Amino acid sequence: MITILDGGMGAELIKRNAATRSGLWSAQALLDAPDMVAQVHRDYIAAGARIIITNSYSTIPSYLSKVALEARFEELSALAARIAREVADESEHDVLVAGSMPPLDESYRADLVPADEIAIPIYRAIASAVNADVDLFICETMSCIREACNAVTAATEISAGNKPVFVSWSLDEEPGGGLRSGETITDAYAALDKFDVQAFLFNCTSLEAISAGLAELSPLTGKPIGAYPNRLHIPEGWTLDSDVKSSYKEISIEEYVAATRQWLELGATIIGGCCGIGPAYISALNESLNI
Repeated sequence: MITILDGGMGAELIKRNAATRSGLWSAQALLDAPDMVAQVHRDYIAAGARIIITNSYSTIPSYLSKVALEARFEELSALAARIAREVADESEHDVLVAGSMPPLDESYRADLVPADEIAIPIYRAIASAVNADVDLFICETMSCIREACNAVTAATEISAGNKPVFVSWSLDEEPGGGLRSGETITDAYAALDKFDVQAFLFNCTSLEAISAGLAELSPLTGKPIGAYPNRLHIPEGWTLDSDVKSSYKEISIEEYVAATRQWLELGATIIGGCCGIGPAYISALNESLNI
């Protein structure tokens, strides 16, 4: 059975003038346009997604502190989960809500991952804030082993074994280069052996790197594996508000669907999209699977 995830939330909100590429990014829509967040969720479900991820990727203290709202990170995370829950419950389809456990400083930057004693309490607070409205947790865009272990530790504690915990790593753009940190996929997988992780994925990474990653991951586990790629080019030293800018790569819907077919052959059973992969891509994936 193939499960379709949703696509990128932030890029869709930017397209709909509900967020910007800097500042609070996707969290801005929770303040200014929560109805638009709900509509993006609905559009992904209409396209075929059966797991939607909470719009809480940037409701983290480090981002909210830019406008002195860091004290509201639990409130805004809870709001994101509540919106997703309401949309899922109104759907005629069986739709699961995944609570996002994101990087706590910057994506792709293993060198900026907070110390464990700082990170784990924040992750616990995020997981607690969304727990009532999610069906599972997804520790996503994890750039190094330590970051993934911190997020999974908190999600596992808060879920108390009652909700699945997924982990999704972000990979070096050079196929076969391991995680963004340079650590190997094999070592990253082994580091999570003490946890009951229910699925292993790659996200916010190029098609080519994901293909190589799935080829390495597939022999390691009998649990579900999958991927949700992006269309971003991330230069060295990037941060959300720095002068080093990311850019979108031209990846056609046809190229995306072709890549997903390769991933299915490698054993992937959970597929969706990340930054720049919108509802049209998810719809085409759904049609290709004849679900």
